Amino acid sequence: MRRFLASLAVTACLAAPAFAAPEVGDTAPLFQADGFLGGEAIQFDLAAALSEGPVVMYFFPAAFTGGCNVEAALFAESAAEFAAAGATLIGLTAGNTDRLSEFSEAHCASAFPVAAVERETVSAYGVGLMMRPGWTNRTSYVIAADGEIAFKHTDNNPNEHVTLTLDALHALADPTEPASGE
Repeated sequence: MRRFLASLAVTACLAAPAFAAPEVGDTAPLFQADGFLGGEAIQFDLAAALSEGPVVMYFFPAAFTGGCNVEAALFAESAAEFAAAGATLIGLTAGNTDRLSEFSEAHCASAFPVAAVERETVSAYGVGLMMRPGWTNRTSYVIAADGEIAFKHTDNNPNEHVTLTLDALHALADPTEPASGE
């Protein structure tokens, strides 16, 4: 009986984030986070960013890990395209947050900020990495200026996140253009 209850508890914990994750059409949970842009401390406030236009935010597992280094570099290469589309771009993580200042320069090329998210934000977005507690999974969101989630993409492979979020951002600006992905 004890083993059964333990497995039930583990199953409930693993399944819980999947039910909590907001989906396309939902209102994005608001939050604030401390981070860095080019090694300089910043504070990100989602509500304030949305008052200026759409927001593209991507959650990544941890600074200075292979896939996250690649993803940050890909977003940095396209940062001007996000800005030209009127979007605020930010990377968010709960892993290796003590190295975000250095990461913002080395892999984000000082092109966009990265911030450390608290447990409440991780839970609100359902992005906890089950196999590595305390880290976030790889999920990208495009949030319209009114706070509605326009696009969401979860995939551990970092290669498609930039293309898919740019497509969704362009579709948001031009509703006749279909968004690819989820």
